Amino acid sequence: MAGTVSKAIIGRKLGMTQIFDDQGLLEAITAIEAGPCFVVQKKTKAKDGYDAVQLGFWATKRCNSPEKGHLKAAGRELRYLNEFRLDDIGPFEVGQALDASLFEKGEKVDVVGVSKGRGFAGGVKRYHFRGGPKTHGQSDRHRAPGSVGGTTSPGRVYKGTRMAGHMGNARVTVRNLEVIQADSNRNLILVKGAVPGAVGGIVLISRKSARKRR
Repeated sequence: MAGTVSKAIIGRKLGMTQIFDDQGLLEAITAIEAGPCFVVQKKTKAKDGYDAVQLGFWATKRCNSPEKGHLKAAGRELRYLNEFRLDDIGPFEVGQALDASLFEKGEKVDVVGVSKGRGFAGGVKRYHFRGGPKTHGQSDRHRAPGSVGGTTSPGRVYKGTRMAGHMGNARVTVRNLEVIQADSNRNLILVKGAVPGAVGGIVLISRKSARKRR
């Protein structure tokens, strides 16, 4: 993940539900299975040029030989690996287990996931285009895009022009979601609101470091 964080963990989206908060208001929340994750590797500024911790999640028995060699120090075979640049990697040791107890109720976290893939989509669905006129002889312009470029000037279509194409299946970050509950006994974190991806998708949960004012 880009940037520096104070704490982070890998999890799996379980789905959405509703709970009542302390004021009796109904809140939409997302349940995430957070860990247990295991420290696979530590990277230091002296050796690697930056400080980071690589975490592994989800036990598996299908690792190949290079993967087994990389995971040997952690003593476990893990399916998902992700590296986090942390402020302080001192408290972490290879093989150490991390769970939902890292986070506390009321904290603000960023959640990264891969959005649901929608396949090939047109401009109306993908970018909420209005569509063309539905009268005055326009029989085939209802969901078609408008002009995508000039003729003589610029004489081409600019890169990034919004058109039909592959929709979704992209890395999405949702920032400042509130932790409603962190249950280390069940490795469960409840966050307020929605997180990207389908049920069962892998997500990265992190808490940003306090930014210093310039």
